[in-house]
Order: sequence, then C-alpha cells, then structure tokens
Amino acid sequence: MFDSLLHQPVRTKLMATLINNQALSFKALKEILSLTDGNLAGHLKKLEDAHYVEIHKSFEGKRPKTTISISDKGKDAFREYIQELQQFMEEF
Repeated sequence: MFDSLLHQPVRTKLMATLINNQALSFKALKEILSLTDGNLAGHLKKLEDAHYVEIHKSFEGKRPKTTISISDKGKDAFREYIQELQQFMEEF
C-alpha cells in the first residue's frame, strides 16, 4: 500500500520540500525542517540508499558544501505516494 520509507512525517516533509526545489543545501533543509544535523543525516541516508535523493559534496572556497536534490526515482515514488494517499482519503 503506502511506501513505508515515505510514510514517515519527516521524510514526507523532506521529499515535499525537495520536489518543489531543484536542490537545497544541507543547512537550508535543516533549517526548513527544524532538524538536528544527525536527525537530517539519518533520514537522508535512508532516502539516498533507496536512490530517492542525490547528495552532492563540493567546496565553496575552502568550506565544504553538501547539496541535496530529489532523483527521478524519488519524484516518481513521491508522486505515487501522494496519489495513494489521495485515493485512501477519497474512500472515506
């Protein structure tokens, strides 16, 4: 029925945020979702392992920067998840 990976409040919000943006920095996502570094990193790891997000590491000058984007697979999975939620709600 529901994608168990996406059927979790933080990951649902995270994917909704990413689907509406091309890419966001780790810092921006952390602030938008009000998460700690460790909490966000844990959720991102699960999504990355499923190939739902892509994590890019680079440098801005001498500072490391991590940028996260949603993959095509992640977009498809999230859209399907939302459709399943809508169908579920229409049944009641």
